[in-house]
Amino acid sequence: MAVRHRLIRRAPEDVWRVLSDAERYGDWVVGTARAEPDEGRWPDVGAALRYEIRLGPLTLHNRTVVRRSEPASVLELEADSGRLGTARIAMELRPWGGNTLLIFDEHPLRGAGGALHNGLLEVAQQVRHRAMLGRLAHVCEDADVGTDTGRPLPRAT
Repeated sequence: MAVRHRLIRRAPEDVWRVLSDAERYGDWVVGTARAEPDEGRWPDVGAALRYEIRLGPLTLHNRTVVRRSEPASVLELEADSGRLGTARIAMELRPWGGNTLLIFDEHPLRGAGGALHNGLLEVAQQVRHRAMLGRLAHVCEDADVGTDTGRPLPRAT
């Protein structure tokens, strides 16, 4: 299944700040447009976001629900893509020196996505995940991730 790792030059608490900001979802999830809260308070368990994914001429209306949330440690989501099915998306944030090793794991749960899953789709997922984790690292490392002072966070060494 699609598992990727990325070292992000910020502490896990800083990465969590970005992951827990529903308004930043489209900044790092590739193809996401018009993300908005659906229910609950993101990223509490049971909270959900509604958003569109654009793949060329195709627009998918998706909903993602938080299934597990352990601040600065674990975020597990279930993404529902309608007829394409659902997927489990798990992000584990491990302290790595003053940085974060983010382990990203996505695999289909139900529906056509699971039935049609094959090596070619796996390669496409890996390409998308590489881009997505690059965007997440950029948002965390190069932008203000919500400090109380309003200044960017210092880089971890």
